[in-house]
Amino acid sequence: MEYETVIGLETHVQLGTRSKLFCSCPTDFGGEPNSQTCPVCLGLPGVLPVLNGKALEYAVTAGLALGCRIPETTKFDRKHYYYPDLPKNYQISQYDRPVCVGGAVEVETPDGAIRIRITRAHLEEDAGKLVHQGDSPTSGVDLNRTGIPLLEIVSEPDIRSPRNARLYLEAIRQIMRYAGVSECNMEQGSLRCDANISLRPAGAEELGTKVEIKNMNSFAHVEGALAYEEKRQAKALEKGEEIVQETRLYDAEAGTTRSMRTKEYADDYRYFPEPDLPEFHISEEMIKRLKGCVGELPLERKRRYMSEYGLSDYDAGVLTGEKPVAEYFEKIVETGADAKKACNWVTQDILRVLGEKKIAIGELKVRPKGVAELLDLIEAGRVNNTLARNRVFPKMAESGAAASEVIEKEGLAQVSDDAAIEEGCREAIGANPKALEDYRNGKKNAVQFLFGQAMRVLKGKGNPQAVRKALERLLSEEGGGQNAGRG
Repeated sequence: MEYETVIGLETHVQLGTRSKLFCSCPTDFGGEPNSQTCPVCLGLPGVLPVLNGKALEYAVTAGLALGCRIPETTKFDRKHYYYPDLPKNYQISQYDRPVCVGGAVEVETPDGAIRIRITRAHLEEDAGKLVHQGDSPTSGVDLNRTGIPLLEIVSEPDIRSPRNARLYLEAIRQIMRYAGVSECNMEQGSLRCDANISLRPAGAEELGTKVEIKNMNSFAHVEGALAYEEKRQAKALEKGEEIVQETRLYDAEAGTTRSMRTKEYADDYRYFPEPDLPEFHISEEMIKRLKGCVGELPLERKRRYMSEYGLSDYDAGVLTGEKPVAEYFEKIVETGADAKKACNWVTQDILRVLGEKKIAIGELKVRPKGVAELLDLIEAGRVNNTLARNRVFPKMAESGAAASEVIEKEGLAQVSDDAAIEEGCREAIGANPKALEDYRNGKKNAVQFLFGQAMRVLKGKGNPQAVRKALERLLSEEGGGQNAGRG
């Protein structure tokens, strides 16, 4: 029997506030265990939560970026469960009146764009972290994360493959970063994902029994866990076995999932309204103000680059992958630089330097005007493209100096003088008699070899077009190679 895979994701985004959701403790990553806590975080008797207004604004901004409807009022609820990482024994979350409702994400896949609907997005506080200490029978608990603001984005079961689940999650991360509400750093746990997956006979309407896979913090893990679970459930159904609704964990090293516990239902959490927090009103003025902060979203910008600048799907995707990179590119183009040349420099040279230096584009010493100046100098023939890439730009990135200064100081100005270029070509031909003989025997790749040798004689500063033209002329002349050898 053929089966259809049905997947829904619950994505937890840590909002980028400086303090926690209901207290003033910092949200910095990497602090000493339990050093960023207070009586509110620790759930001590007699404390009262106070909502972080910035967290509410970030939640609304994220919802607007996802196309959600923002209700006029929202409230918080208590979700009860008992575990060492939650000192209060309940989590302040949202149940029936979340801050964001509906919405959708358009996701580009190799098979075309798909639309994944959003059920809701709600605010909640994070729990702490258990620290298991090798073979010790005891575990430690770090409560620094307790109370950090999370936005849980719940999708409809519209995803049909593990690959598309990964692409959806990547799209969520990109949108949240563009909206400026979260860094979504998966290594630091500021983007995590739970996945629900079930199988049903192809063409069936009724959903199968779903299994939840908890706490994945890697795109590869999400895809790998779902791929394994897809195969596991298909084999079980083929054998006539019943799929149990449960929560499973993914073992990345083994590439398998294992049972964690029987799945809870909403009734198990005994939700009831949070008595220590009022209902919150979200005004039209607030929504209008935050909508203006969302700006152009990644897919919209990518398609604009393709239509406005004539860029390929791939290049436009690379440029718009990170908002600061896209903005850097646009500032180069605003100076009048050719968009395709600017794109090549950003996607190849600038991103390479960022990777080598392990820095963000905002830390790069070369500003967009500096790149535009370098492109102008290449166009004007002051420096050739090879030297610009291999010598000039690296020096600019190291010192922050202007392109013209580097060219002058390093003596990298392009040689375009016809006499000097011809002399260099003659020297290259004379020093390589075998290549000349190969050329005479019809081996055309000998021209490319001699071109490289001529550029070497000219210390890489020759005008490539002029060098090639002079070389081909000398080689085509009767006896030109022999005369060059004697010269």
